[in-house]
Amino acid sequence: MKLWVGLGNPGAKYAGNRHNIGFMAVDRIAADHGFSPWRRAFQGSVSEGRFGSEKIALLKPETFMNASGQSVGEAMRFWKLTPADVVVLHDELDLAPGKVRLKTGGGHAGHNGLRSIHAHIGEAYDRVRLGIGHPGHKDRVAGYVLSDFAKAEGDWLDDVMRGLSDGAPSLAQGDGPRFLNAVANRVAPPRPSTGTAPRAAKTEPAADAPPADTRSALEKLMEKFR
Repeated sequence: MKLWVGLGNPGAKYAGNRHNIGFMAVDRIAADHGFSPWRRAFQGSVSEGRFGSEKIALLKPETFMNASGQSVGEAMRFWKLTPADVVVLHDELDLAPGKVRLKTGGGHAGHNGLRSIHAHIGEAYDRVRLGIGHPGHKDRVAGYVLSDFAKAEGDWLDDVMRGLSDGAPSLAQGDGPRFLNAVANRVAPPRPSTGTAPRAAKTEPAADAPPADTRSALEKLMEKFR
């Protein structure tokens, strides 16, 4: 069994925030793949389903971002999981909008949700880092992550959500490259190839060009003696 944790803050006020892209991701996976209805458990909301033989529990901690580790730790203890069984989907300032990366272990880079999880279960869990871009200065970070995605960002955000859903079965199987490829195929799909050569441009004869001489060689010779 695996535990996939989407990070965010509970309540309608925060639903469209950049900080809530983790919530958005697990919501999309649950809806697209027929997971169970969300239920309250472990200081959060849980939805369960399967990809083949692999059982997956999706968790949205409702402790607010800064205490996410409380919910994650409680769920892990109940299901007797280890950090290696956990995947956390979270917003990433250090990646451009639309970029998605995988990472195992390492620091929390100041992310308060990851900081809390580190404190409760350690750092040896997997992360799906969902790029949201950086506002340009550290003093603007708090306001930026707690503001809604702009309307103009809707297209790439939807592409990322579709890609995460497409790649979820591969993520469940531990196939990171195939998972990332599924996301990339949505965010930056390959150009279609027609397999045909480019059409040659038409050329028009010059307006003052003389008519072509269609006489045979014998007719041209006889013309000289007339």
